[in-house]
Amino acid sequence: MPMTLEDFLCHNALRFHNQDLLEEALTHSSYMNEHPDGGPDNERLEFLGDAILAYLSAEMLFTRFPEMREGEMTRLRAALVRADSLAALARACKIGEVLRMARGEEATGGRGRVTLLGDAFEAVLGAIYLDQGIEAARAWLLPRLNHLLDEVMRHALDRDARSQLQEIMQERVGITPAYTVVGEHGPEHAKEFTVEVSVGDRILAQGTGRSKQAAAQDAARNALEQDQS
Repeated sequence: MPMTLEDFLCHNALRFHNQDLLEEALTHSSYMNEHPDGGPDNERLEFLGDAILAYLSAEMLFTRFPEMREGEMTRLRAALVRADSLAALARACKIGEVLRMARGEEATGGRGRVTLLGDAFEAVLGAIYLDQGIEAARAWLLPRLNHLLDEVMRHALDRDARSQLQEIMQERVGITPAYTVVGEHGPEHAKEFTVEVSVGDRILAQGTGRSKQAAAQDAARNALEQDQS
């Protein structure tokens, strides 16, 4: 049975005074192509949520690590707010199950698409802020962000993955990994790239991101994770 908005609210221990904000946060722009009267899409809320996420994640790191230098906090924050991290948070919240999108978008895997999920997570955060204020946004976000931070630090995910992979491959086989763009999806303002990393004739992994550089980093991280498993 499909998840309802009530199920979604219960799963995330959320409440909304203005449920229209939640519906807006869960409406992908493609939905408007088939439902012109379906209300606004979530792009404006995503813009707001992105700013709130940047502030709250910086505040969390500043408070949790009083001795940490600026450069290290910057690396950790980048690891927390990158597209695949936000997509993981969105999956845990079951956002993909309640997103409104066009049938074509859904048929091509939209409910699992990394950038789409990450954008929706930011939009939900923006909606919580507008509905209840910064304290409610902080209370909802920080437990999730702290759990993600523990994972990032445990697996050193804030380190430059491409550099790590290059060191390992140079030591093992004496070859520098090559990165190839194998796919692009979405409109120009919200493009998602897929990059493949290989060593010689061997394909190691693929990654996705909002830029070719971010997708290459994701591919390198995936290759490292597979190597450790």
